[in-house]
Amino acid sequence: MDKLNAMATFVRVVERGSFSAVARELQTSQPTISKVLRALESQLGGKLLARSTRRLSLTDEGQRYYNQCRQILAAVDAAENSFQSGREIIAGPLRIGSSVSFGRLQIATRLPEFLRRHPEVQIDLQLSDQNQDLVSEGLDVTFRIGALNDSGLIARHIGITHRVTVATPDYLVQHGLPQTPEELSRHNCLLFNLLTSQNFWIYEKDTQRYEVRIKGNAQSNNSEAIREMVLGGLGIALSPVWLFSEDLKAGRVTAILQEYTAQSLPIHAVSPANRRQSARVKAFVDYMSQALESAPELQPIK
Repeated sequence: MDKLNAMATFVRVVERGSFSAVARELQTSQPTISKVLRALESQLGGKLLARSTRRLSLTDEGQRYYNQCRQILAAVDAAENSFQSGREIIAGPLRIGSSVSFGRLQIATRLPEFLRRHPEVQIDLQLSDQNQDLVSEGLDVTFRIGALNDSGLIARHIGITHRVTVATPDYLVQHGLPQTPEELSRHNCLLFNLLTSQNFWIYEKDTQRYEVRIKGNAQSNNSEAIREMVLGGLGIALSPVWLFSEDLKAGRVTAILQEYTAQSLPIHAVSPANRRQSARVKAFVDYMSQALESAPELQPIK
């Protein structure tokens, strides 16, 4: 038995919580993964995992062994990287996380060019509008918009999401054009409810800050759903410029309150603190950082 490979498989099973998920990642079968774990347990002389029909959980011995395995694998990884200094190949699986809209519109569209440059990378793009747990989801890197609450992660600032206040021309004809942020309180405002500041929209003008409590009859945890509501004439939204860039060009929506600067949101690439960033992770984060810096749809409305 290849002990190091068995340890790596064990760690991956713990982090993914599923034999079948790890089998898919390693392009093998679930019985093969089970066989590796049984052989490891046999050699150690005890159970690492308590298996049930619904979930996997670590035994006390398994928890200690898992912690030690992570340290050993990190040390091996660091030693190899030091030996190969400057020669690490950009290849292998890369599991990326993102919110649904940002992943679909800003990441997926850029994957063909990245893979053209690095054809030996295999990408698995996982999209969710909930903050993904990097360890349990087995993610190498995830992209998050807004303030970061978890200080135990490695985060790199790679861009800014400028936001714009929008509504359809028909809505504005019917309900009037807000001239100041305070007037938003009299309008139907559509809430993206995953931001900590969801009930407050924040603007600045001439060093003065405006914090407006807004209300409306619809909300969603998906920004593309908010876009569809706006396009349906339901109300006003404060959303990323990149979400409405084509609609603004086509005149389907109108940017309002442009004399006021809406609060922008940072974009971070986030990795687990205990996992060294591989060459493929660094290459992809560098690529996305450069792409976002020059993307016209990520620039503020002028």
